[in-house]
Amino acid sequence: MAGTSVPVILPRQGVNDMLQYLQNPFNTQLTTNAFLSSFGYSIGAAAVFALLFCLLRPYNKTVYAPRVKHSQGEKHAPPPLTNGVFGWVGPVLKTREQVLVEKIGQDATIFLHFIRMSRNIMIVLSVIGCGVYLPLNIIENGKQSENPAVDGPFAKMSPYNLGGKPVWVHVVVSYVFDIVICFFLWSSYRVVTRIRREYFESAEYQSSLHSRTLMVVDIAKSYRTDEGVARLVDEVNTTGDPTGIIARSIKGLPELIEKHEEAVRDLEAVLSKYLKNPDKLPAKRPKCKAQKGDEAFAPGSKVDAIDYLTSRIEKLAAKIHEARKAVGNREVLPYGFASFPSINQAHELAYAARNKHPHGATLRLAPKPSDLIWKNLPLDKKTRGWRNFMNNVYVGILTAIWTIPNALIAIFLADLSKLGAVWPTFQTQLAANPRFWGALQGILAPLVTTLFYMLLPVIFRRLSIYAGNYSKTERERHVTHKLYIFFVFNNLFIFSLFSAGWKFGLAVFHTSQVDHTDAWTSFKNTNPGNNLMAAICDVSPFWLNYLLQRNFGAALDISQLSKLAKGWFSRKLLSPTPRELIELTAPPPFDYASYYNNFLFYITIALVFAPFQPLVLPVTAFYFAMDAYLKKYLLMYVFVTKHESGGEFWRMIFNRVLSATVLANILAAIFVVSRKEIWPQFYLMLPLPLLLVGFKIYCMKTFDDDQTYYSKGDKKKMSDDNVHERRKGEKVGTRFGHPALYRKLMVPMVHSRAQHILKDIYRGHLDTGLDQDTGYGDSYRMQNMAKPKPGQIGGSAAPFELVSDSQMDFEHFKNRADFRDEAGDSASIYSKSIADSSRAGTPSGLRSGSPAPSYFKQQSGYDTDKTAASTPDSELNGVTYPAGYFAAPTVSGTPGRSPLARSDSDEMMGTGHPTPSDAPHLGRTTSNSPLL
Repeated sequence: MAGTSVPVILPRQGVNDMLQYLQNPFNTQLTTNAFLSSFGYSIGAAAVFALLFCLLRPYNKTVYAPRVKHSQGEKHAPPPLTNGVFGWVGPVLKTREQVLVEKIGQDATIFLHFIRMSRNIMIVLSVIGCGVYLPLNIIENGKQSENPAVDGPFAKMSPYNLGGKPVWVHVVVSYVFDIVICFFLWSSYRVVTRIRREYFESAEYQSSLHSRTLMVVDIAKSYRTDEGVARLVDEVNTTGDPTGIIARSIKGLPELIEKHEEAVRDLEAVLSKYLKNPDKLPAKRPKCKAQKGDEAFAPGSKVDAIDYLTSRIEKLAAKIHEARKAVGNREVLPYGFASFPSINQAHELAYAARNKHPHGATLRLAPKPSDLIWKNLPLDKKTRGWRNFMNNVYVGILTAIWTIPNALIAIFLADLSKLGAVWPTFQTQLAANPRFWGALQGILAPLVTTLFYMLLPVIFRRLSIYAGNYSKTERERHVTHKLYIFFVFNNLFIFSLFSAGWKFGLAVFHTSQVDHTDAWTSFKNTNPGNNLMAAICDVSPFWLNYLLQRNFGAALDISQLSKLAKGWFSRKLLSPTPRELIELTAPPPFDYASYYNNFLFYITIALVFAPFQPLVLPVTAFYFAMDAYLKKYLLMYVFVTKHESGGEFWRMIFNRVLSATVLANILAAIFVVSRKEIWPQFYLMLPLPLLLVGFKIYCMKTFDDDQTYYSKGDKKKMSDDNVHERRKGEKVGTRFGHPALYRKLMVPMVHSRAQHILKDIYRGHLDTGLDQDTGYGDSYRMQNMAKPKPGQIGGSAAPFELVSDSQMDFEHFKNRADFRDEAGDSASIYSKSIADSSRAGTPSGLRSGSPAPSYFKQQSGYDTDKTAASTPDSELNGVTYPAGYFAAPTVSGTPGRSPLARSDSDEMMGTGHPTPSDAPHLGRTTSNSPLL
């Protein structure tokens, strides 16, 4: 570039510039025009996306109302929608909380209640805060209009020059704010308790097995039998007659099933691409690399993908079959379950065992089987304690490390000219290509931050599983807690106080240079409180702008444009498998952890910055008022709760709101101290956190037990008839068996348009049959169509399932076990089922006149590829166990303690169930228990 002179910044000058940027990194001095521009952009964009939703909704119900399509029965189906542009408004406004509990469940209802509570809190605080703080700040700042620090409307709304008696206003308003917040929290606690009690009384909970089952962990070796589990329960309370079940090791079976499913999905992906146009196949068959550790192939060697993956699926299926047969001869594990005839008995014992650990064991109410994280149940206390400690260390390290890129992103990626000022080489490129770098600057910082925050919940979920969480809902609560700490520390403390730290440090350095004093003397002569409060006042307009942007995010969320784009991109530009297309049409699960964290973070911002920029309160109130209806629509018509906890998120949310209130009180107290006022003002601020702790203890003692336990010993027992009926339908061994023992093996799905070509591309693999040897398969035995005469049945069976275009919808597969498992608890909205009293995919017991279990298929000639879901009555008439289990004989010498020596022992041990001699291929067990 001849004749062009690019200024070169000296290293010293670059360092000085960088220090200057670090002193005020976030450029928070918003002008009136900037605020109005941001307000117009956020509100305008929100209106545009909301309008797009209104226009697109009637024409794409798969995306905008999947629950209407897939919900079955009046109880779970949401109110019908008309095709009008605003046809969704009426049902959303008219549907009340009591109806929502039945339609969307307790977790979703409490989430919406939390949003409404937050809205009401912010509306009341807006009236108080703006009515008191704004006039006070404007009047006090007007007295010193010559001060350049209060130049601009936002600075005049901040308490820059507040001092003297007006500071008492902050003390009084802090008390008023706390009273308002505590009132709404107390009121909501009562509502949540009522919802939880109604949940206990619901038909689903009353008929479920987990509601009257205890999970027993950390069982000592001498108690690892069915009778040992019952004895541990008896040491807490002899009331009731529990059925004890001990777990058995399944070693690598879950990993084998995971590898099998991965291989099936890989084969589906290969076939989807290769058979995209069945009448014009690619010249070369697809290739893939052999898996690591595959002794049949050299590491990294390329093999025929179809043949290799088909062979791998067959081998894994055979290994799974052998592993399942061997379960009965394996060691017992340090956990089990104890089921009671009635819910009262189970909950009374769980209440009595709150602080008791008989022989080191822990007894607690059992989560739903679908909610359990099975691999964490065998972990001992020492391992869980160490993992939990390391988990906190990892989260702390990640939180601390992210502060550096977080600050640098905000400083340099948000304004690339600053990066050029300290990096001369980049400045040359910046000057040469200003348009390119200008466009990149607009998306780079938000893109990097967004990608990281999308990845963050995934990281925290894996860390929580590593730490030993027993259930998925427990994991989600811990993820929310960790996300909140991360956001508050990085996005609030670091973001807001970074400037204060640099300002204070540079002020100390400047004072020491001018006065020729040491750093400690300069530190004592500098007022950190004033610097801190000035920095908070400076950064407060940024958070006002940030909260305005959330309105845009709420409208973008309801527009579902990302899902529309994903579906279009997959169908038009990729080669999705039939399974992927079916999964795209299923209602998506709601990410409670991320949404709760976001809302809690907004509340924290509003409470912390209310004294310094009162406008954050009405802006936050407006956001919650709008999102209360938008999220209500999404939960009624789009999202489902994958793992229903019955409202157990509430206590964690309650604690986080109180934490935000305490944090706001601490900042208000620091503000009082920074004004150098009389100490009584500060002393009056000190009781506030203590009063909030007392309020927390009061709510805990008043409400928590009623939310957790159906009965504490003061309710009337169930009648003997009811108890007997429940005992006849007992299925502890089935319901609380590890899913790896009964989970049906996935079968490759292929588009039906490729039916005529499958015989050619499979080259000798059509006669194998993936489930022929295992008895656990879920394959549809497709008869190949002869090519000359379509419709004529060929001579060999192929191990895959054909799906046509009209069938590629979740509606056709919502009752299938492999798709219902992915839906979690939300599967109950798709079909009529009896809570968790039966397990889809579990073979029913062999009784006179009933089909044999699938593991008898080869020997008896029965064909029993039917699932238990298709024959629910057969499961409700007696105890059933997963394939590979058999009822154990009664152990003599301990009357009444064997779980099989009950009044229903004939049901459990009669001729209706196979004995070890009936199933010689399963092996004989020496244990006295059904296996888990």
